[in-house]
Amino acid sequence: MIIAVDGPAASGKGTLAQGLARHYGLPHLDTGLLYRAVGLKVRDAVDTPQFEARAIATARTLDAAHLSDLDALTSGEAGSLASKVAVIGPVREALRQYQRDFAHQPGGAVLDGRDIGTVICPEADVKLFIEADSKARMERRARQFELKGLPVDRYALYHQIEERDARDRANPNGGFYRAPDAHLLDTTRLDIEAALRAAVAIVDGVMAGKAGVSTP
Repeated sequence: MIIAVDGPAASGKGTLAQGLARHYGLPHLDTGLLYRAVGLKVRDAVDTPQFEARAIATARTLDAAHLSDLDALTSGEAGSLASKVAVIGPVREALRQYQRDFAHQPGGAVLDGRDIGTVICPEADVKLFIEADSKARMERRARQFELKGLPVDRYALYHQIEERDARDRANPNGGFYRAPDAHLLDTTRLDIEAALRAAVAIVDGVMAGKAGVSTP
């Protein structure tokens, strides 16, 4: 079973994808970490003529070892850099096969990102698109940083989220939109337990339908 979980930053898609992976006993890949890892590796080349070529070369040699430093990969800087490298077509192409290979391992997998259901795994068994309003997402991200003891400028963080959404949606090499067969889940007013219950219900319902089994 392949489950595709898409949505904007801080919508809760990563936490939900992890929960779904635990619930169904499937491996999980946060595909955003791939772009964050590439961005961090070439951050010294931002705004230089070498940036694009270095990002492409890094993406083509990326492996699981580059995904180990989660503190660095989940930083605000990494998120901003990710959106800059993600607009580079050859970077996306280089990382696409990595993601598809992960998805199609025996038994399936859960992948979360921005174009899983539209580009990476359009054939996924279940597609979820996770939403939350910008204020709720800003507060979630702010709390994540505060738990790490980091200072937070909520005004700046809100605008960073809005700007990143705009970059992602305008990305000519991406597929950041809700797939026609994706199930929408708005987590603005849901805690993680309630959101996970709703996501599991969607997955169970879809899979029961595919199997021709009625659900209560």
